[in-house]
Amino acid sequence: MDQEIQPQPVAPEAPVSTPAPSAPATQPPKDNFGGQFRGRRMMGGNRRGGGGNRGRGRQSRPTEKPEFDSKPIDIARVARVTKGGKRFSFRTTVVIGDGKGRVGVGMAKGKDVAQSIQKATAQARKHLITIQIVNGTILYQTEANFHGAVVILKPAKGGVKAGGPVRIVAKLVGITSLTGKLVERTSNKINIAMATIAALQKIRIQK
Repeated sequence: MDQEIQPQPVAPEAPVSTPAPSAPATQPPKDNFGGQFRGRRMMGGNRRGGGGNRGRGRQSRPTEKPEFDSKPIDIARVARVTKGGKRFSFRTTVVIGDGKGRVGVGMAKGKDVAQSIQKATAQARKHLITIQIVNGTILYQTEANFHGAVVILKPAKGGVKAGGPVRIVAKLVGITSLTGKLVERTSNKINIAMATIAALQKIRIQK
């Protein structure tokens, strides 16, 4: 008779201990050039401290106002015939004034508009006149003519009642109330401006 075989109990296996992963070696960060950040550079600043915005404390310098205001009243292209052909240039007439009784007119030529304006402004500075303004107007009526343009200027109240070059000259010299009239009509703005300057120049300064 066969004997039954009893199963032998199996001892439980011991848990296998896995070694803890070793921490990676820490290395200091490197910059774009392969070097190491040192000191305060690791915080994102420069050596002097603070953030990287160097221009934060800078203030823009205020622009200085020019001494004279200018206004071109005529720009024309002129040609000079030479042996090699025509040479073109620009002629500009500029009125300048400081708004305090000084005004001048200048005319010059240049290779371009900017150069002609610069030269005309320099010429106007050399021909400045000074007039006396009382309560925003002139002292008395005056009249002058220049190459066919006759201008009459009268003291007034309530604004400048004139047009064209007369208004421009009056505004730049500092006149706020004036009545201007053209006796002889002409389309030449230069002659009108020069006649206005001549009329203002006749006003004597009273002490």
